[in-house]
Amino acid sequence: MKIFISRIIPAAGRQLLLDAGHQITEHAEKRPLTQEELLHYCASQDGFLSVGHSGLNETFFRRCSQLRGVALMSAGYDQVDLSAATRWKIPVSNTPGVLSAATADTAFLLLLAVSRDAFHNYQRILTGNWGFFEPTAHLGQELYGKTLGIVGLGKIGADLARKCKAIYDMKIVYHNRSASPYAAELDARYLSFSNLLRNSDVVSVHTDLNPSTENMFNAAAFNQMKKGAIFINTARGKIHDEQALLDALNREQLWGCGLDVTNPEPMSPTNPLLTMPRVCILPHIGSATRETRDKMAVMAAENLLAALAGERMPQVLNPAVYQ
Repeated sequence: MKIFISRIIPAAGRQLLLDAGHQITEHAEKRPLTQEELLHYCASQDGFLSVGHSGLNETFFRRCSQLRGVALMSAGYDQVDLSAATRWKIPVSNTPGVLSAATADTAFLLLLAVSRDAFHNYQRILTGNWGFFEPTAHLGQELYGKTLGIVGLGKIGADLARKCKAIYDMKIVYHNRSASPYAAELDARYLSFSNLLRNSDVVSVHTDLNPSTENMFNAAAFNQMKKGAIFINTARGKIHDEQALLDALNREQLWGCGLDVTNPEPMSPTNPLLTMPRVCILPHIGSATRETRDKMAVMAAENLLAALAGERMPQVLNPAVYQ
């Protein structure tokens, strides 16, 4: 059968598909596909392995209704209209779990970098502004014994909480739609969203993007945060309002922020956040380790192989297609 892959993927995943005897077409150019290009390629395929592509909407599933399955090489699936996929009887899968440790490491990296103003101090070296020893200048803040607020205490949030608890003896509070299975292990206390904001020295976001979480961190939310707190987002950029975040930083309501996701993506190189002290921004590299990307590619390939064989995708997101 024929498979289209929207970007080059790690060899481990590609080889699984080839060993199964399928014909593969990969989009090898270092640029995103346009929506029309995606439709052109997918309209003649049996399977689609989607790497970071948006626009999987009603039009896509209608015009590519012959697809036997769509495998996302991502944990997030906010770019997919699952209702439309279900209407057209096309199963869709994602890659949950395997990127949790790497993403939690990225959140921890950002937390440390913000607390010590690492990115801004590095820029001082590049601009020849190393200066001289000043006891009251370029000071960071310590994390020992402080309170970490996790919004979305799933696997990624729990991985971050373990690190912060073990290394810095941080107290853990969290806000979820329901009780977290990790709460007892972490001695984590559930708080309402407002109380979490008021009581946390660090707020780290690990929830998915959905209508209830879009712009969850707006001006009102930042104003409720403890003055001098740190904001970390490694989930989805649309969960925070970037102008409201900038305003909160300018007013020194927040100490600083660390972002692996921005709104929009990619961020403009002229965005004022990029030159602010105590702001650390990465270009959405949360899962970017060789080991994790290999696991993601293999999981996506295994999901697609199941769909092409007429079997249930192991990580299917719309199980109603099998009813």
